[in-house]
Order: sequence, then C-alpha cells, then structure tokens
Amino acid sequence: MRIRRFTPVVTLVAAAALLGGALPAVAAPADGPPQPPDTPSRTTTATPGLVDGLAEPADASVKADRAARAHLEDHRDRYGIADPDGTLVTASVDARDGRETVRLDQRYRGLPVLGAQYVVRMTARDGRRTVTGTSGDYYTGLRVDTSAPVLTADTAVAHAVDAVRKGLRGGSAVVAGEEWRGEGAPLSGKDAGLAVVPVGTGVLARHVVVRGTTPGTGLPVWEDVYVDAATGVELLTSSRIRTMAAPHQLRAPYTAKDTTAAAAEAGTTAPVTGEGTRIDGTTVPLQLQRDEATGTYRTVDTSRTTAGGTTVPITTLNGSGLDYYDIAYTWPYPGTGPFTSDSATLGADLTEIGAVDAHWAAGEVYDYYKDRHGRDSLDGAGMPIDSVVGITYGGLPFVNAYWDGSKMVYGTGDAEYRSMASDLDVVGHEMTHGVVEHTARLLYAGQTGALNEAFADYFGNAIDVDTTGDGMDAKDASLIGEDLCRTASREDCALRDLDDGMTTADFQHLLDDERYDLGGVHLNSTIVGGALWDIREALGGETADAIVYRALTDYLTPTSEFVDARDAVVASARSFGLKGSQLTAVTGAFDSRGVTDAWEKSLDGKDASTLLERLGTKMYVDMAPSTGGGWYAVPRAANDGLEPPAIWVGRTDGKGAARQVSADDGSTNSFAQTDGERVVWLSRSADLMHYRILSAPLTGGETSVLYETTRSLSGFSMDSGLVAWSEWNPESGYTDVNYLLGDSSEVRKVAHDWVGDATAPVVLDGKIGYIRYDMPQDGPYEWAIGAEVYDTADGTSVAAGLDPDAESVSYPAMSHTGIYWVTNLDAWRTEEGIYHDSVRAYTFATGKSELMFEEHAADAKRVDLIAASDTTLTFTEEAPVAEWNTGVLSDRIMPRLWQYTTDGTALGAASCAPGAQMFADAEPDGGRTVVFKSSATSANALAIASGGKHC
Repeated sequence: MRIRRFTPVVTLVAAAALLGGALPAVAAPADGPPQPPDTPSRTTTATPGLVDGLAEPADASVKADRAARAHLEDHRDRYGIADPDGTLVTASVDARDGRETVRLDQRYRGLPVLGAQYVVRMTARDGRRTVTGTSGDYYTGLRVDTSAPVLTADTAVAHAVDAVRKGLRGGSAVVAGEEWRGEGAPLSGKDAGLAVVPVGTGVLARHVVVRGTTPGTGLPVWEDVYVDAATGVELLTSSRIRTMAAPHQLRAPYTAKDTTAAAAEAGTTAPVTGEGTRIDGTTVPLQLQRDEATGTYRTVDTSRTTAGGTTVPITTLNGSGLDYYDIAYTWPYPGTGPFTSDSATLGADLTEIGAVDAHWAAGEVYDYYKDRHGRDSLDGAGMPIDSVVGITYGGLPFVNAYWDGSKMVYGTGDAEYRSMASDLDVVGHEMTHGVVEHTARLLYAGQTGALNEAFADYFGNAIDVDTTGDGMDAKDASLIGEDLCRTASREDCALRDLDDGMTTADFQHLLDDERYDLGGVHLNSTIVGGALWDIREALGGETADAIVYRALTDYLTPTSEFVDARDAVVASARSFGLKGSQLTAVTGAFDSRGVTDAWEKSLDGKDASTLLERLGTKMYVDMAPSTGGGWYAVPRAANDGLEPPAIWVGRTDGKGAARQVSADDGSTNSFAQTDGERVVWLSRSADLMHYRILSAPLTGGETSVLYETTRSLSGFSMDSGLVAWSEWNPESGYTDVNYLLGDSSEVRKVAHDWVGDATAPVVLDGKIGYIRYDMPQDGPYEWAIGAEVYDTADGTSVAAGLDPDAESVSYPAMSHTGIYWVTNLDAWRTEEGIYHDSVRAYTFATGKSELMFEEHAADAKRVDLIAASDTTLTFTEEAPVAEWNTGVLSDRIMPRLWQYTTDGTALGAASCAPGAQMFADAEPDGGRTVVFKSSATSANALAIASGGKHC
C-alpha cells in the first residue's frame, strides 16, 4: 500500500486563483494525524491525497457508492473521515469492465465544499468487490460557523459583479463617461447559494454566477465567483468557457446548457450513408438523415448507440449568419438546425464552412472513446453530441472554438485560418473538454485549468494521429491545429506543440482574468501536456492512452494540480502492471518537464527583492502600494485573500518585520498612503454604506478617524499633513475633490468654475493633482478630460492639459517637478480593440503641457499607470499589439514595468522577474527604485527593484 499524505491547498489568492504549486507533503505516520500546516492559509486534513495498491474486500451486496462510504467508515484511522454517510454525497459512479469509480463530494454542515471530492476505486468481479485505492481532497480541518451573519444575496452579488467588472477593465483606468460599448447585456449576477471555501479553518462563501459582456469588446462573460459571505471579498473566479485558442485570439461566449439535440426531428426521417469532402481533399462517408417530406439530407447521425442500445444523435448545426450574441443567451436559437443538402453527397460549400469536417470528426471522436475506452459519449451516459459551425464575432471572422458545457462551437476562421472544425485534433480537443467536465471536473483557472487544457490537447492530438494514420514518428505529430492554415506552414499554423520542451522553469504565474488566459490555462498547459505526450512517444498509443484516460477518470478531482497529475498518471501506470523501464519512462517524462514535488521552488524573483509575500489582493489601483521616507504601506488580504484587505506597513530596506496596522473589524481597507511618518487609508464597511479615512503612526500607536461619511469615497492620497480624496456629491450629481490640511478637521473642497467630475487626487508639496472631467452644459454633448493642479497655499488651479473627447485617463502621478498621466483618445476605434495610449506631462517650472508619447506614433505605448520620481518615470505597460497577435502567448503579454527619464528617454526594465508587474510607486527623490506588486512567486507579493535593467 502506498499512501501520499499531504495538506491540500486551494490557492485562492484573488489575483491568481488556483495558481499554487504542488500540494506539500505532511510529515506524519501513515495512520497518524497530520502535522500543522506551514502557513495559516492551508486547511489541515487527516485524509491522504492518494492511497494506492490496496486489495481490501468491500460489501458486494450493496450499491457501489454505499460500499465506498462503508470502506471509508471501516478505515477511519487511515482516512480521518469521521462521518462518511453524513459528509459525503455521491457525485457519480462509473462502472465499466469490472471497475467501479465512485466520486463523493464533501459537504460541511450541509453546504458544498469548493473542489472537495474524494474518489474510491474498486473492482467487482465474480460476486466480489475489492477496494484498490482512493484519492482526492477531503478537508477534516474545517471549523466554519455556518450560522454567522452574512451579507444579503443581493449585496454579495453586487460585490461579485464589481470584482469581475474590475478584472475585465484591469482595475487601473479612470474612465470618463464610460458607456457599455459591447453588444449584449451588462454584467449581472445570480446567487447560487452558500458554500465553504477550504482555506484556513474554512471560509463561508457565497457562490455567484456572473454573466454579461465585456465593456469595449462585447465578448461574453460566464464565470463562477466565490465571495466571502461576511465581507464580499472575492475569493476565486473560474470561467465555464473552455476555449481552444489563447486570449490574444478571440474568446468564446457563454451558451446556455441544453443537453438535448438542437435539431429536433420534424416529420419522417430515415438514416442514410452519404459522403463529403474534407478540407484536405479526402472523401469520407457521412451518416445523414433524409427528410422524406422534402427529399433533403441533414447532418444528423443516428448510427451510434450506447452499450445499452440507446441512440446517441450526433448533430452538426448551421451557425452561418449567427454571431456570438445570437447564441449567447438563447439556445436552441430560433430557426437553427442541421446543415441540409439536396444530395447525399455534400457540396463544396459545406466543405468550406467546415460542416463536413465537423460532422465526420465528431463521429470519429465518439468512436475513439467508445472503442478504446468503453465510454458512451462525453458524459459516459449517451448524451447527444451537438456542434455549431460557422459562428462569427461581431459580424467578423471568428478564429476560435470552444466547449460551453453542452455543445461544441466552431468559428468561421479567417483569410488564413480555415473553419476551426477543419482539424480533427481541434474537434477532439473540444469534445475532450466535455469528458473532463463529466469526470475530474477540473476547474478552469491556473494550474487546474492548465491541466484541463493538457488532457484536451493530449486526447485531441492522439485521436488525430491515430485516425489519420500519420503515426507518432511523423514530423508534425506533436502539433495541434497544424492543418487549419491556408498558406502558412504547419509549424507556423499550429496553435500548440506538445514537443515544445516547456518545463516548470517556464511556468508563468499570470493574472486570472480573461485578458491573461485565466492564469495561464493555455500558456502553461504544455508542461503537463508535453509530459503526457512524451509517455505516448515512449510507450505507444494504446498503452499510454489507457494510462492517461484512467488517471483522468479515476484519480483526478476538481482542484488537482500539476504534481497531482503526475501522481495520478504514475498510479494509473502501476494499476496496469507497468514496472521497470516502462514505469521509469512515465516518471522520467514528468521529471524532464520539472513536474516534481519541488517544482515551484524553481521560481524566484530574480533581480527583485520580496518585501511582503502573499498579498492576496487583486491587482486593482485601490490595492496599490505606497512608499515614503523608507517605508511602504500596502493593502494585504490576510489568509490569502479570504479576509477583507488590511493595511500592512514595513521598511523598504527589508529590516524588521512587517506588521498590520488596521483593525480586523470586517471592513475593506484600501488606498494605503504613507509619507514616512504615518499611514493613512480608506476603510469601507462590509455593508458598503460607511466610509472612513483612518490614520496611524508607522512606529505604533492608536488609529484615529480623520473623516467619515456615508457618501462614496475613492481616489485617495496624502503627503505631509495634506489628505485628499474624491467624494460623490449628491447635490450636484458630480464627484468633488475634498481635502484636510494640517491638524484641522475642516473638510475643504477644491473649487473650480467648470461643471463635471474631479477625481483621482494625488498630493505632494501642498499641491493636489487630480483628473478633471469637464462636461460642457451648452452645445453638443462633448467633454474634455485631463489633469488639473490645485495649490492649497493660494487656492489657485491650473489646467495641466485637457483632451476633448478623450475616452479614458489614468490616475495621475506627481513629482516635485511635474504631473504625468495616461490618456486615450480613441480606445474603441483602434485595430482589433487593442489600443495604444498617449502619455502627457505638465512641468511646473515651465507651465507647459506636452505629449511625451502619442498613441498613433511609432513609439506609442500601452500604458496603464505611471509612477514618478524627480528623475524617472515608471510605466506599467502591456505588450505591444504586435506581440498580442503573434499567435504565441508569452510572459510579454503581462503588465511589465518599463522606465524612462522625465524627457522620455528609455532606461530599460524595472525588473526582469517573470509574471505580472503592476502598480509601482516611487519616492520623489528615489530615482529608479520602485516598490510594486508582482506575481513572479506563487502569490502576489510586494517587491522592490532598482530599474534600468535590460532583460
């Protein structure tokens, strides 16, 4: 018997959901209690993650799930599950070829535990039942008060929707007069009930399903969001959309789940065998239906049946003329049906649109899973297989494919890419997402999402290689989507290469929003997908496929990560009797890709020093750090994002221990600002109705309340006795900049003679810089936005630079010598919706405003925010448009810090560390040294670096 005992951890850092590394081993005897976890974020458990090599009898006279629970009950000392009948509910029972796999979902006081599932594997032969092993996550350390007061469902939904909206926007820009410019509906949320998130002793959460469209692009959104039920803090977000292509290519929308074939039979039909020509020119037989009333032939295949004789209809539906938005919320869409033809030999038009390939390939994938693995359709129970072919995006060509929970959807392709249904490995990939959803249910974010993609890639490519007969030795055998292009070479066309050699040293910890591949689900997938393909190259398809399929269907669970996949595949190989050189080939494949217990330790911060680990807060501007006088202040969500952010302070030289200065009173704390003497911040109550500006000495002492109100506050800044913030004014209907000066409690307003919003203040040397949103009251509906500077000494203001009809502007940055900001003049009218920005500067000494970088110039930037010292500007930049469109995801699409002199001369990178770098802050006289938020390590950290690097 082999027992792998560890402390499971769901890495719920809100900025990188499920991005943690291998589950750490717990040094405990096989049947003893676990040792305390090494961080408070991890839920202790006495339940082993993997038990292998058992041969223990079980009751054969009862149903399989009852026998599984009885086994766990009979071996409490081993599993630590005190009440299997009361805490485990049956998720599924898969019985085939004398094997039984029972999946049991954990409940805590009747509530589902996110991702917690335990698997019991048994054999049943000759009237006997034997338990062969177990695996999964069951959390015995939960101690949640499920009767504690919680936010109302409506309030929790508002928090979840706000979190998704900020993630889609990047959380950084101040958008003046923003409209919902995408097609479809704005974001909305629906309460899905309470759940327990297994971190620490557990967190009571509310599950919210958020749907809608992305502002500016119209791309649909369908995400499961878990927020703290007491505070509304976002804990985890996982997308339900499983796409083929990475985020620089168009992504796919939500389509409502519907497990009935969309093409309902109308009238009398008869099955016939026809034929069609695939895009590669080969002629293939096709199972069709003849409509006896019209004499036409439809792409409906009723020739496949389950082991029990039930028909499994395979329907290929005509999506030509339909767009994202048409099928986003209505399915079946009125009038949508299968492709039709006057002849049983389908014409060239159905070849070009991808209907022939899609219909033929769906049957091939079904046959593979049925013949090779004994699986009856994607759900194992004969579900209909529906494919929609020819979908566009905003009326434009759509280069992507996706599984939406009930069907496959294939885009049109474009001038270079054929229909996305035109390569068998793409069809196999999308249909395998359906298999994953009905077995391991791997969450679609971070490592688990990358595993979801890895298994889809493996099986999609395996089906392609075996069906086409090219064989594993073919030059292009490891390529996925290589047959999609019209003119490009197969190597250049391929979406991924399973022989790309990626290892865990290449792993990127990415932001978990849609812009950044949901934490790298595609970018990181070939690390494990490549290891699986290496096994196939070493052992051959028949052996490798059986091992990998069993690992997926019998071992893995929703929150499994890379090392869990290794353990599952190795255990599966042993279950088939592999040993010696064959077993070494399996373990060696993972070793060569760096998927070992210590893999995550290979990542480091390189040239940046970590000041504070595990901030646990999303990369939003209100969560940005501040630095002053050799100190830093930053919001940090204790317990890895599962509590509302608190304010932490520490020395930028790393000396001494960081400490929390805000109270644990359920409030959300943000906009931390420090001048080296004190820290001032904004505190918002859990019910979102009460705001306070709080202040505390850096060296210790009581917290004082500087200001409190029920009006909405934001855009907060302070320096040496001057505190400024933006506040909603219900009398005028606009936002004002208000401030406190010195020790006075008098709230003063920055006066101005124009009508509109004043927001996002930044203060230094008695000056308040802020964003001016000037909306003329007469004439056409126009506005001008830009920066203005107010001098508290004499009460005068100067317009630092206004741009008529600008679309958006960033929070400004100010040094002793000037003020700097980012503005975008035509965000919604640029190539493919990926825009550049203009960077504007105003110099105090000259009183001149100038464009440092113009968004249509050759050296245009893609800037989110600016940090300023008297000598150096640090831009949070995203990759150029050209790099988003290369077809290859890389670390370069992440926000990075690039530095310039105040006259615009490039100095280089602030840091060469991997991952996201955002929200830098610099002391006015600090030169190139900046503190910033970084995702280079396993969780968002606060780092410090001195720039000018050439990476």
